[in-house]
Amino acid sequence: MTVHAYVLIQTEVGKAAAVARAVADVPGVVAAEDVTGPYDVIVRTEAENMDELGRMVVGRVQIIEGITRTVTCPVVHL
Repeated sequence: MTVHAYVLIQTEVGKAAAVARAVADVPGVVAAEDVTGPYDVIVRTEAENMDELGRMVVGRVQIIEGITRTVTCPVVHL
């Protein structure tokens, strides 16, 4: 079963557009959008399982220059 999640990203000032472009190229990222509010970029992801999702966020997303904080929100089906 595929795991979908939103990753909420805070960036350094002036880095949101560059971060959104960079994160959009990460395998497993479905969409990356610049937004306003407490977060600067919101990313929709999909992965085969929670472990793969964690590896993607920690190993590929969080290392992008300009990111200061991420919050991962897995989608649940109630």
